[in-house]
Amino acid sequence: MDYSQFLAMKQEIALLCVFLLVFLYDTFMPRESQKGLPVFTVVLMLLATAAGFCSHCLGTSCQSEVFGGMYFTSPVVAAIKTILNIGVVIVLIQSIKWAGGELMIMRRGEFYELLLVTLFGMYLMVSARHFLVFVIGLECASLPLAAMVAFDKNRYESHEAAIKYILTAVFSSAVFMMGLSFVYGLTGSLYFDKIYAAVFGAESTLLVMAVAFVIAGIGFKLSLVPFHLWTADVYQGAPTSVTSYLSVISKGATAFAFLVVMAQVFGSVYSQVWEWMMYALIILTITVGNLFAIRQRNMKRFLAFSSISQAGYIMLGVIAYNALGLAAMMFYILVYIFSNLGAFGVIGAIENATGKVSMDDYRGLSKTNPKLSFVMMLAMFSLAGIPPFAGFFSKFFIFTGALQGASVAIYVLVLIALINTIISLYYYLLVVKAMYISEDECPVKNFKSACSERIGMWIAVAGILFLGLVSPVYDTLIELAANSEIATYFLR
Repeated sequence: MDYSQFLAMKQEIALLCVFLLVFLYDTFMPRESQKGLPVFTVVLMLLATAAGFCSHCLGTSCQSEVFGGMYFTSPVVAAIKTILNIGVVIVLIQSIKWAGGELMIMRRGEFYELLLVTLFGMYLMVSARHFLVFVIGLECASLPLAAMVAFDKNRYESHEAAIKYILTAVFSSAVFMMGLSFVYGLTGSLYFDKIYAAVFGAESTLLVMAVAFVIAGIGFKLSLVPFHLWTADVYQGAPTSVTSYLSVISKGATAFAFLVVMAQVFGSVYSQVWEWMMYALIILTITVGNLFAIRQRNMKRFLAFSSISQAGYIMLGVIAYNALGLAAMMFYILVYIFSNLGAFGVIGAIENATGKVSMDDYRGLSKTNPKLSFVMMLAMFSLAGIPPFAGFFSKFFIFTGALQGASVAIYVLVLIALINTIISLYYYLLVVKAMYISEDECPVKNFKSACSERIGMWIAVAGILFLGLVSPVYDTLIELAANSEIATYFLR
C-alpha cells in the first residue's frame, strides 16, 4: 500500500493529532496542571479549524480520491468539515465550566477524547464513497456518544437516556445494514458509483425496500419522524454540553452524508423510488416536531422537538436535488450551529448557576439577567426565521433551492413548510414572552455566568448577526457546490 495516500486526509490527520495531544496531556500531566486541559483542547481545535480554513482560502484543498476510491475529499467536503469544527469549538468553549466541576475532575479527559472520536467518525461519513467506510464512520460517531450521554453518572435520567440512545443506535444500525444487504444483493458492490450505475433505470420491489431501509437507518440518526421517539428523552437526560453537541454537530454531519448517499448512490432512481418517500418524511418531520414543541415546558425537550422540525427543513436541501439545494443545506447547517448553540449556551449557564431548566423558570428573566435574555431572544428569532437574522436567510435559501424543481408536489411541500414556519413562530416566541412579558414572584436571581460561557454565547450572537447582515458566506458555498463532484450527479 502506498502510505502517501494518507496525506489526502489532512483534516483527519489534524484531528488525530489533536486527539493524541489531548490524550497525552490527560495521561501524563500532573494533577495540578489538569485544570488547563479544557483550554488546551479549545486551543488545539482552534488551530485545526484555522488550518482547514486557511487551506481552503489558499486553494490547497483539492479534489482527491484514495484507497481505491473508498475515501474522497474535495473543497466542498473540506468546507463541511470546517463548519463542523466551528460548532465543536463553540461547544468546547461553552463546556469549560461544566468540565471544570468537581464531578468532572477525573473524567474530563474522557469527555474530550470521546468527543474527538465521534468527530473523526463524522469526518469519515462525509468523505466515504464506499459503504464499508461509511459504516465505520457511522459507528465511530454513534457509539461513543452513548458514553457521553451517560457522563453524569449520579443522575438516573442520564443513565436512562444512555440506554435509550444505545438501543436506538443499535437498532438503527441493524436496519441500515439490512438495507445495505439488499443493495449488495442487487448490485454486487458497495462502491457508491458502481451502485449508482447498477440501479440506473431499475424499478424493482427489492430496490424500493433497500432504499427505504437505508433512509430509515440514517433517519434514526437525524431524528426524522417516525424515527424520532428517542430524541426528547436523550436530550433531556444528557448533560447540556453533550445535548448541544448531539443536536447540532451530529445532525449536521449526518445530514450532509445523507445527501451524498442519496445523490451518489440512489440518484439515478430519484424520481422513481425515493422522491415520494422524502416528501412524506419531510412533511411529517416538520409538522410533528412543531406540534410537539408547543407542548413542552422543559427547555431541553423544547429544543429537542425544535431540532426535529429543523431536521425536516434541512432535508429540503436533499429533495431539491440541485447545487443550490446543496449550498443552502450547508448554509442552513452553519446558521443552525450558531442559533442552537446560542440557545444552549443560555440554558447551560442558567442550569449551572441555578439548576433550573423549565420554561416557567425563565419568567421575568429580562429584568434580572438582561444579557442572557438578549442572547436567547436572538437565538429564538434566528431559529424561527425572523428577518434580518441569519435564520431567515437560511430558510429563504433552502426554500429557493427546493423550488427549482418543476413538479407541483414540490410547491405543495414548500407551502406546507411555510405554514409550519408560522406555527414555529408561536412556540419560539413563547420563550421570548416568558422572559420579557410574563411575571414571576421568584425569578432567576441575577448571577454572573462564567467567562467561557459568555465567550461561547457572544460567538454565537456574532455568527447570527454576521450571517444575517453582512454575509459573503453563501456566495462562497454556492460556488463550491456548483463545482463539486456531487453537482455532477444532479445534472445526470
